[in-house]
Amino acid sequence: MKTVYPTIFTQTENEVLVEVPDMKIFTEGKNKLDAIEMARDAIGLKGITLEDMELEIPKASELENIELSSGTFVENGFSYISLVDVDFEEYRRRIDNKAVRRNVTLPNWLNREAEKANINVSRVLQEALIAKLNIL
Repeated sequence: MKTVYPTIFTQTENEVLVEVPDMKIFTEGKNKLDAIEMARDAIGLKGITLEDMELEIPKASELENIELSSGTFVENGFSYISLVDVDFEEYRRRIDNKAVRRNVTLPNWLNREAEKANINVSRVLQEALIAKLNIL
């Protein structure tokens, strides 16, 4: 699910402070580009964490409903609102790479042929699932 969250950026002398009100997230970046990446990463991480906890991901507010004056860091520098997009499914694919053990049943003759050919059955299964599910 791809969505866009209004985000408050505050430029200080040394960094860019970030607040994503809908997600109750605070982060920072060295510059504007880094701050956007940090915001996207924080939103993605919080979103998939909420999914894993079987909680609802907060809906994004309309840009015009975000009050710049109520931002946490407005007193620290020049603040402005911008949008940050995140694709939660893509974010999960990018960071959730832990291996999961699955038992697969193959006919003995097929397993022997795969071993003779030095075929990594796990890799072939991964490639087949990716193709079948039209992922990537």
